Amino acid sequence: MGAMDATPALERTWHPDWPCSVRSALWPLRRGGGDPTMRVDDDGGIWRGCRTPEGPATLHVRARPADGAVEARAWGPGAEWALDGLPALLGADDSWEGFEPRHPVLAEAWRHHPHVRIGRTGLLWEALAPAVLEQKVTGQEAFAGFRMLVHRYGERAPGPGRERRLWVQPSAARVRAVPSWEWLKMHVDPARSRALVGAAKVADTLERLVDRPAEEVDRRLRSLPGIGVWTSAEVRWRALGDPDAVSFGDYHVAKDVGWALTGTPFDDEQLAAYLEPYRPQRGRVPLLVAVAGLHRPRRGPRMSPRTHLPARVR
Repeated sequence: MGAMDATPALERTWHPDWPCSVRSALWPLRRGGGDPTMRVDDDGGIWRGCRTPEGPATLHVRARPADGAVEARAWGPGAEWALDGLPALLGADDSWEGFEPRHPVLAEAWRHHPHVRIGRTGLLWEALAPAVLEQKVTGQEAFAGFRMLVHRYGERAPGPGRERRLWVQPSAARVRAVPSWEWLKMHVDPARSRALVGAAKVADTLERLVDRPAEEVDRRLRSLPGIGVWTSAEVRWRALGDPDAVSFGDYHVAKDVGWALTGTPFDDEQLAAYLEPYRPQRGRVPLLVAVAGLHRPRRGPRMSPRTHLPARVR
């Protein structure tokens, strides 16, 4: 074991003022079942490898329902940063004040899930890289590309990361240096690789936006080539905990919300019109539909992985 592996963990115990579900809060950060940056213990504890402004960190978070506490341990140069951000990560900064469900289905979903919160990582690049890889492809393709990128250009998470087979995403500098032919080996088409490398070139500037208003972050993200409405929403939801972020352009979101609330699947235009009265908390409507497990019946064959993709902004 190296010196970093032998470094004692920093520890923190936090008592949220609501019944906090660690799994529910952290699950949106998981990129498929084989995500190398997240592992789950048999007892529900979650391991997370992340790249903080202070350096890489391994974070282990476990709920203690008996006394309403959350205990966390962290290793690596970014350990203290990761522990300081734990409450926000689990949703402490999120407030449902002012939200009106306006529909019996939403009201019922909220009644059954009154403690659902939107967490924020405070890490824009970490959210942006996998979101770009997920543009206009199947989940199978996206998650496979992400795993290959992390394994080839990321690094083992510090402390017990190697033992847990835990990784940290590659830095923007590493992504900038990936040759074009290596992207093809990872089954990432030129449109997505160009968008990701272009974003990596301004990643330092983007990270400084994390405390700016969500509207400004959205504008700055969408000014980048290859970054559209869907990608911006996916980033703002995870990095900022933006309750107004809606993934327009998603294959399922509009259809599922329309089916759950009107009996007829929506397209994006219909979804935007329906959600307008919920501004600036439009994202809570798809969230409640999702946590209630409401989605239209899945019929027909699954989407097949594609060998050629149009260079569209998403």
